[in-house]
Amino acid sequence: MRVSEKRDSFPVCCCQCKRRPLESTDELVVNTLYRIALTIWHVAFYIENEQHTHEEPIKSGVGGRKMLSSSSYSSGYGETFTSQPRSTANNVAAASSGGMDLSYVTERIIAVWFPSSASQKSYREGQRHAAHMLKNKHGDNYMVFNLSEPKRALRNEHKHVKEVGWPQKLAPPLERLCSICKEIESWLSGDQHRIAVLHACGSKDKLGVVVAAYMHYSSICGTADQALDRFSMRRFLEDNIGPLQTPSNRRYVDYFAGLLSHNIKVNAAPLYLTHVTVLGAPSFQQGGCRAFLKLYEGLTPVYTSGVYSVVSGVKQFTVNLAAERRPGLQLRGDILVKCYHRGPSDRETIFACQFHTCALLTTLSVLQGKNWTMRVMIQGFRRMVL
Repeated sequence: MRVSEKRDSFPVCCCQCKRRPLESTDELVVNTLYRIALTIWHVAFYIENEQHTHEEPIKSGVGGRKMLSSSSYSSGYGETFTSQPRSTANNVAAASSGGMDLSYVTERIIAVWFPSSASQKSYREGQRHAAHMLKNKHGDNYMVFNLSEPKRALRNEHKHVKEVGWPQKLAPPLERLCSICKEIESWLSGDQHRIAVLHACGSKDKLGVVVAAYMHYSSICGTADQALDRFSMRRFLEDNIGPLQTPSNRRYVDYFAGLLSHNIKVNAAPLYLTHVTVLGAPSFQQGGCRAFLKLYEGLTPVYTSGVYSVVSGVKQFTVNLAAERRPGLQLRGDILVKCYHRGPSDRETIFACQFHTCALLTTLSVLQGKNWTMRVMIQGFRRMVL
């Protein structure tokens, strides 16, 4: 199968960080007083919500404040977040109208989350409730960064909304993750009174990915006084998010952190996928399955394999993409691999995983999920081989 020529140049995720000049003593005093005042605001915000819960039948927020069941959160890039209860004053997550969870990540970053089970009515009510609280505390000095699909109710209730979302159940494109961090930093640096609101529906992994990425971004590109914010972000991850559920999300946070710290060198050479080996045979019919792979570059399908009959007892199967006159399938950027079972009338997803070619340094990459392991053989070339 021929792959169409690339229409866009290869996106390179490199964050150009310009550190701000050191603040004077007067500026440090002003900023310290401002942070104290903002902390008092947070306490008042919490007290107001506690009083409000006695006036209306709002959910207690047990799910929203649920702590990690595990003892620690391993980020996969050298940091372990220990799970400890947060103090009541810092955990301002009591705004639970319609299942909504509103939490302060830092003094200037707020997370708003809705479960996928929320009805349209409860979602609209939750947005009105959130807008009322945000406008009372911050006026029009807040920007909503929507990490999910666009929603009319979101734009109707909030003055400033920026759509930065990506498809549900997928990791964000690496370039998108970098641009989100830059957008947040640009908005916050414009005025010290500005607030960034991260909005997501469904899985909390979207909030976790962005907060974890921005934590690394601020450690490299931020100022020294953001150390307290990074601590708050860690606490938010362990108290409100927990371990990221999708391996591809963890992988992309690792990519982003590695690129920022220069532990991962950008590999801009074209790569060719030669074959894919899936370890483990899913059981769909009589102990086996009829599996086939579909590959996407970005979100554009570029390859579909034939159907492989995997019988019970088979420990692995390999899909060969190379041919006599073709070195493999040329790939660049964000790659999505989906494995399906071909049923009698429809298809069923076995697994999906993502990786980015710029972070692959060896010809063999092993991508792991909860119940499967995939070996990806890739051959790199400096230029296109015709």
